Amino acid sequence: MTPLEAQQLAQRLLSGELSAIEFAARLVNPLTADLGFAQVDLDRQRRCGFPEVVFAAGKSLDSLCAILDALVADGTDALATRVPAEYVAALLGHFPLAKSNAIARTFRIPAPAAEQPRVASPGRITIVTAGTSDLPVAEEARETALWMGVDVTMIHDVGVAGPHRLPRHLCQLREADAVVVVAGMEGALPSVVGGYVPCPVVGVPTSVGYGASFGGLAALLGMLNSCAANVTVVNIDAGFKGAYIASLIAQNVARARAQSSNPSQERLP
Repeated sequence: MTPLEAQQLAQRLLSGELSAIEFAARLVNPLTADLGFAQVDLDRQRRCGFPEVVFAAGKSLDSLCAILDALVADGTDALATRVPAEYVAALLGHFPLAKSNAIARTFRIPAPAAEQPRVASPGRITIVTAGTSDLPVAEEARETALWMGVDVTMIHDVGVAGPHRLPRHLCQLREADAVVVVAGMEGALPSVVGGYVPCPVVGVPTSVGYGASFGGLAALLGMLNSCAANVTVVNIDAGFKGAYIASLIAQNVARARAQSSNPSQERLP
């Protein structure tokens, strides 16, 4: 724990944000919040650049609240994904400053402005959907990218069944540092987009489709077999993972761009 982190911890104790027990626990083990049923990683932002994200599916409401409480107490910009719809009202009652996205099934509790990490070069990603049925996965991707601080644009409903819809968006696509393509059915759209852009394309197969799509397996295999060399693929319906990877790429590209234009600029940790 750095002197600054210790000072911030003491300030939370004095302001009443932390109880004496919580303060003592953080001093003994500043890297983990031991909840008994969960070990919340409070060191992930230092190690990996971003805090732990809570996967809410399968967790009870009480467990989810306790984990989010631990992250909030640490000053984290907390994000939960796959939040059951029946939990949202209770969560908003417990965290009145939070933001919920019903389509994405995400729940975010922004950290105070003073706690937000400085992002000098946010990067740019574009999220593309093949059809409107892919929107829940695409919205999860969008919320993830916004949480990570990158600039996000969306292009909706430009699947290969109507190829004439894509070309008018090419300028927007070519300005992105990375592109996320969300598609079900046969999963062909990432290959098409990959053939137009000079940046990485992250394919996100969705479980949208009829019986022979096998719950997204057909789209996954189609994307894995893409002939476009710049296409890589994440798991079925993994909007969070697709946006996370694309956002990391975009931020690294943006940092390199900033360094190139201003070599004397101080390098961020």
